[in-house]
Amino acid sequence: MLRLYTHPACLQHDPGPGHVERPARLHAVLRALDHDRFAALDRIEAPPATRDQLLRVHGEAHVREVLLGAPPGDVLALDPDTVMGPGSTEAALRAAGAAAAAVDAVLGGSARRAFCAVRPPGHHATREQAMGFCLLNNVAVAAAHALAAHGLKRVAIADFDVHHGNGTQDIFEREPRVLFVSSHQSPLYPDSGGEDERGCGNVVNGVLSPGAGSHEFRELWDAVLLPRLHAFKPQLLLISAGFDAHRNDPLADIRLGNEDYAWITQRLVALADTHANGRLVSTLEGGYDLAALAASVSAHVGALLE
Repeated sequence: MLRLYTHPACLQHDPGPGHVERPARLHAVLRALDHDRFAALDRIEAPPATRDQLLRVHGEAHVREVLLGAPPGDVLALDPDTVMGPGSTEAALRAAGAAAAAVDAVLGGSARRAFCAVRPPGHHATREQAMGFCLLNNVAVAAAHALAAHGLKRVAIADFDVHHGNGTQDIFEREPRVLFVSSHQSPLYPDSGGEDERGCGNVVNGVLSPGAGSHEFRELWDAVLLPRLHAFKPQLLLISAGFDAHRNDPLADIRLGNEDYAWITQRLVALADTHANGRLVSTLEGGYDLAALAASVSAHVGALLE
C-alpha cells in the first residue's frame, strides 16, 4: 500500500508575488494525483510535527524563529529567497509532520511506502538556519525520528533534487547511522556538495555538470550512488524527491525527463525491497515548472505504486 500525506495548510504558505516556490506547485501535484491511475492511494492528512521532533535536528533558536513566524498580516524575509507569511508556520509544521508520520506508518506496518506531497521543501534548512525556500528540514526530521523513536541503526537518504541538500548534509555529517547520497548540478546554488565532502564517511555527493542529461544521471546512480546505498543495507530508505533537474525547469541546466524519474524511483524501490522490507518514504522537494513537476511526480508516484 502507498500512503499519500498532505494537508491544506501547505497551500497557505505564500512567499509573495513572483516567487517560484508558490502554492501553485502543490496544486499542480495534487491535481496530477487526482486521477484514476492513483485511486489506490491511501490519502492521509498530515499532522503537525512536535517540538521534540524538530529539536532532534534543529537548534532551539531556529525552531523558535519558525514557530513565532511572521507578524499577523505581514511577511518576514529570512533571507533574499526564503520568506514567511501568515500561513507559513503551520505549513512548515505539517510538511515536517508528514515525514515523521510517514515513518511511523511504514515502520509500524500500516503502509509499505509513502509519499509526502507537502511544501515548503526542506533539504536546504540547516540545523540553525532557514534558507533556499526551506524552513524546516522535513527529510531530516523523518530520519532522526526513525533513529530516536524506532531505534533503527541504518537510515539512508537519497536526494535527486538538482540542488545539493546542504541542510541535510549539515545535520547528519557526523551521524554514522545516516547515509546521505545526492546527485546535483554544480556549479549551482547553494554552491556546496563537492565530491570531497564525505562527512564521517557517510556522505556521498555525485556532481552533474550543466547540460548533463539522462545518460550522465543514470550512470552516476548506477556506478556510484546505488552501489553505496546497497553496501549500507538501510533499514529504511528516505527520498528527497526534487524534480528540478527536469529539462524544462527554469532554475537549473540538467536535462532529465519524466522517464528518468520513473527509472530512479524503480531502482530505489528495488533497493528498499532488498534491504528494508520495502520500507520507503519520499517527500517533495523542488520542481518549478508546473507542467514538468506534475508529470514528474506522476512518474515517481506511479513507480512507487508498482
